[in-house]
Amino acid sequence: MDTRQLAAFCEVVERRSFSQAAERLGVTQPAVSLQIQALEKRLGTKLLDRSGRRVEPTEAGLRLYRGAQRLLALEEQVVAEVVEESGEELDGRFVLGASTGPGGIVLSHLLCEFGALYPSLHVLLWVFDTGTIVERVAARELELGVVGAAPRHRGVVFEPFFRDEVVLACPPGHQFAGRTVTLDEVRGAGLIVMQEGAGVRQLIEAELQRAGARLRDLDIQLELGLQESVTNAVRAGYGVTFISHSSIESDLAAGTLEEARVEGLELRRDIYLARAAGRSETRAARVFVEFARDRLQ
Repeated sequence: MDTRQLAAFCEVVERRSFSQAAERLGVTQPAVSLQIQALEKRLGTKLLDRSGRRVEPTEAGLRLYRGAQRLLALEEQVVAEVVEESGEELDGRFVLGASTGPGGIVLSHLLCEFGALYPSLHVLLWVFDTGTIVERVAARELELGVVGAAPRHRGVVFEPFFRDEVVLACPPGHQFAGRTVTLDEVRGAGLIVMQEGAGVRQLIEAELQRAGARLRDLDIQLELGLQESVTNAVRAGYGVTFISHSSIESDLAAGTLEEARVEGLELRRDIYLARAAGRSETRAARVFVEFARDRLQ
């Protein structure tokens, strides 16, 4: 069976669109349609329902999709093993994503070192919130994701990567600086939070629930997207925010931010590697993960 046809079929199923599948594969839409027609002719059954606004797999199509994923994963594994045994240097593209905490500081430093070791490898890092990274890993747009939470997703598997701590960042000279404060004190401090979907926010919401409280009970002053926005606001003296300790280490050293802890909240967390379920690991991904774990010990 032609694996190019199977790859085209899987892209259409995952994106529910011929045009988006064609764009992803770098071919024309008619070329994708011809590949699907050839598959349907060979198997003697209809694989996709094109009658609605979105393309949906038939029952036979779903069975083929599950089997095709296994075949394509095996093909990736075989190719990776052959390349590895040939001793060739890493080259091509290695595309991964990260949420703003680990992506902004820790991962960017690791990738710079990794890229220097393998100059023929084109490394591409996308930084989004945790929810977006997980969805893009599931859609196989990213080979790996590095995220600050592990939300349940049937298309993604997670494994611990390294440990991080979330602290309460405040402006220099703030009354909270260097202290352990209570939730009641935080309630009146002008709390700035990241958008929904951010890993730090998910951790805070879970810890507050465990403590019998809710995030909205803390009188949120501002919601400002992701890490850089909230950090800038705190530096400027507009409030305090919960944030990854690793992401503000340079600010703490420079004295542009200070930190506090909150009584009753356990804000240590795992940073996770996210992979698409059933996807074989490429040599680039395996070598990078080994390199990163060694550096993070």
